[in-house]
Formats: sequence, structure tokens, C-alpha cells
Amino acid sequence: MRKTLGLVAILTLAAAAHAESYDGVHQGPGLLARDDVAAQAVAAAHAPDQNVTHGSRGADPFTSTISREAMRQVAVAAAHAPDQNVTSGSRVNSVVVSTMPPVRSAIGEAPASRF
Repeated sequence: MRKTLGLVAILTLAAAAHAESYDGVHQGPGLLARDDVAAQAVAAAHAPDQNVTHGSRGADPFTSTISREAMRQVAVAAAHAPDQNVTSGSRVNSVVVSTMPPVRSAIGEAPASRF
């Protein structure tokens, strides 16, 4: 019984399996001829900057969103600020100068030392 079921299964699979006929490469209606593709390949190979990524060709043209005079005023104000380019680690024993007005304490000034 077991052999018979195995034989039936093999025969069923053999009957179900069939090979397709090979008709060669199908040509679609919009495909180019071999010579046209070769001509496009030659043109692409001789094109300038064909393999260069976008960012490696230099910066893109810049279009400013602010007027020249407004930018100048911002630059002058930043250049005259007392704390420009100063951080606590920029010089040995440096102190960052605050551009904020001093805050007055409500309880008064604390003594310099308790001793």
C-alpha cells in the first residue's frame, strides 16, 4: 500500500511538471535596437562629470535671503560684543564676560569670607 501511494504521488508530480518551450528573447515594442543602445553608451561614456557625485563638484550657487546691509549690521554687532569667541576653556584662567545686565540680589551681598 505504501509503495503504491508513493508511486501514485510520483506519477502525479511527473504529470503535473512540464517544461515550457523556449522562444528566445522577446522584443518589446519600445525597446531600442542594439546599435542605438551602443550609441547611447558611447555618448554617456564621453559625457563630462559622468561618475561624479553631486557634492564633489563644489558648492551650489548661493542665493541670499537677507540684505547685505542687514548682514553687515549683525556682523558689526557680533564683532563688538565683549564675549565674542570666548569660552571658559579658550584661555588659561579665562573668565567669560557676560553681556547680560547684572542681577541684583534681594537679600543683599554675601560677605567675602566667614573667617
